[in-house]
Amino acid sequence: MPPPLTQPEAPMPLDLTQVHHIPVAEIDANSLPRDRLVHDPDALAELRASIDADGLRQPIELFGIEPDDQGRQYGLISGYRRLSVFRAMGRDTIPAFLRNIPDYPALLASMVAENEIRSQISPWEKAVFVLTCLRGDSFPNADTAIDTLFPALSRQKRSRLRGHVLVAEEFEHRFATPERLSVSRLDRLAAALRSGWDDMLRNALPHHKTHSLESQWQAILPILTESAAPASIAGPAPDTPGAPRRLRNLRKGLTVRRELTRSGWILRFTGPQAKSPGIIDDVMDEVERIFSPD
Repeated sequence: MPPPLTQPEAPMPLDLTQVHHIPVAEIDANSLPRDRLVHDPDALAELRASIDADGLRQPIELFGIEPDDQGRQYGLISGYRRLSVFRAMGRDTIPAFLRNIPDYPALLASMVAENEIRSQISPWEKAVFVLTCLRGDSFPNADTAIDTLFPALSRQKRSRLRGHVLVAEEFEHRFATPERLSVSRLDRLAAALRSGWDDMLRNALPHHKTHSLESQWQAILPILTESAAPASIAGPAPDTPGAPRRLRNLRKGLTVRRELTRSGWILRFTGPQAKSPGIIDDVMDEVERIFSPD
């Protein structure tokens, strides 16, 4: 849930002239959901070297919260990496601007705007951030969240981001390095999900602990290709009238899935029992029986 804010009598803009030196122990770095999921250790090392040499050039931004049981009375808007470096260096205080912002959605939008200026977050991180805000009841729906957090986006880009949120909800914690997924790949996944190919994609996607992102992508690429193919070639979409049998769980430990390729169709057997050579021998015997001349 959103943290309780300390409400000023009247909302005040950021004072760019007044710098406060705030004890780092009084700052809650995670009072807002963060939109950046991955931090580059090399970039952090460079930032620390810069602070060592020249000091902190840009103060962080904070807002007031009700003090918690750890004595923290400030929430972090922007400057997560800068605050992390100051803590790693053992600094007691950090230069900061204090902001009075009227409501929680405005705080989230302010944080996003700051990151967009400094270092744009990945498409996946944007989608996960919207999803996190929805789960935290910060916004009533995805449209309101996107309109508030990313007001500068065009109508087309907002629609695209809604699709990416759908992908993040379906495949959160399933890809090895999802922040490396390009916009075009997220678009393809969103289109397939909207067309009802979610079961096929889940079945084809290997575990992220044993596969890289690229090998995972190659595993689901036939499904994505088939989902975008004309119905005259691939047949109707799953769960629609006339849809062909694309996936069957034959028995425990054995699944068969058909896949469209450039040269035709293949049957892919997966599961622990699929490793038995006798299974494919039986399949070949049956294929030969059906298609061999009498």
